[in-house]
Amino acid sequence: MMAVYQTSDLTAASYSVALFGLAATTVLLLLGQAWVDRKWRLPVALCAIAALVGIGAVYEARDAWLAGNGVPVVYHYVGWSVSMPLQVLALFFLVGTAGKLSAGLFWRLVVVSVLMVFVRYLGEAQFMHPTLAFLIGLVFWLYLLGEFYFGRMDDVVRGSAGDYLRRGFFWLRLIVTVGWAIYPLGNFLTAFAGIADDGSLSVAYNFADILNRMAFGIAVLSTAVLASEENSRA
Repeated sequence: MMAVYQTSDLTAASYSVALFGLAATTVLLLLGQAWVDRKWRLPVALCAIAALVGIGAVYEARDAWLAGNGVPVVYHYVGWSVSMPLQVLALFFLVGTAGKLSAGLFWRLVVVSVLMVFVRYLGEAQFMHPTLAFLIGLVFWLYLLGEFYFGRMDDVVRGSAGDYLRRGFFWLRLIVTVGWAIYPLGNFLTAFAGIADDGSLSVAYNFADILNRMAFGIAVLSTAVLASEENSRA
């Protein structure tokens, strides 16, 4: 039996907006594979997979909300545990089009991005002390930002000849800085400020998806398209 939304149910509506937006983004990114040079296809494909994972996560969470007007925290973290590392790797391979990056950096980014999400989940699920989990997750996130702003990836982008790559990398790491801050903020509000999730937190997370999954993927695609055109003219 199909669930019927109430007109005033903003939470359910936000899940649908995120669901349809992620579906449109996935299709656009898959089509975009034909618009870019071969070396740009992997980061675009990784963003498409991240958006596809988001579709499944949002669909399950919407069903949970409609079934009981509550979304267990695990629904959010299952999607993040896959999509956020994929987006970090999309950044890695995007920068890798302009210069050599080490295998050690690759594995550090993979491990830290997975642990960042997993540790925060352990804290919210009460498998780990919430304060300790929050602080460790924050350290992992700051490490990623350090790599993006001050590490080898930043050096490669600064030394690249492509103007579009520098602009794209600027906006992408800004999304990781501002957009991803919503998740530890939500963690802080529920774990330490004692705020119960009455649906407003889910609304915030769903609109964060517009920035963190959709805009991120479209920014990668636009960077790849413009850089491909720039290379062809050169």
